[in-house]
Amino acid sequence: MMSMRQLLTALVGSLMVCGAGFAPALGAPKAAKGAPAHNAKPAAAATGGAEPTLLGQFGTWGAYAASPNGKKVCFALAKPASSKTNPPNRPRDPAYAFVSTRPSEKVSNEVSIMMGYSLKPGSEATLEVGGASYEMYTQGDGIWIKNAAEEERMVEAMRKSADATVKGVSSKGTQTTDVFSLKGLSQALDKVAQDCKR
Repeated sequence: MMSMRQLLTALVGSLMVCGAGFAPALGAPKAAKGAPAHNAKPAAAATGGAEPTLLGQFGTWGAYAASPNGKKVCFALAKPASSKTNPPNRPRDPAYAFVSTRPSEKVSNEVSIMMGYSLKPGSEATLEVGGASYEMYTQGDGIWIKNAAEEERMVEAMRKSADATVKGVSSKGTQTTDVFSLKGLSQALDKVAQDCKR
């Protein structure tokens, strides 16, 4: 069975390869109309044949749906509005914030951040939003809320706030601060909830 991290990585890879409306969320150039998606098959295979579909673009957040291995997954996705590293200008892969819903697993609005680098083993990260700071646990290149009982409160704060700040430490000791604009998140989550009911 594919882990959530593997699933999200595969879905992002599929979106990047296929250009499935991902350009607005990522600021990437759109593929020319009618241009063949040469690498679509490997990406689709990685996600169980499910290429994500853009449900709508809301500010900096895209709402997507896919059905890897026949199980529906809906998610809102954005990249950081700004990123800083200490020491400065350290290379890393793109970072993304996800809020995912997986009806078959009875999961709704699970927040995760793919940091774009391996995190320091055993380290903790934080997500600051709406005047509160939430402790996040780290695994590989991803972070998730440490206390699942706080997730609903965190998502509500994200819906109402202008931005969220995520801080983490790479396996090489680089401190990273990413700021995600939350403009459009509330509408993207509403679209995800609407589409994932089906």
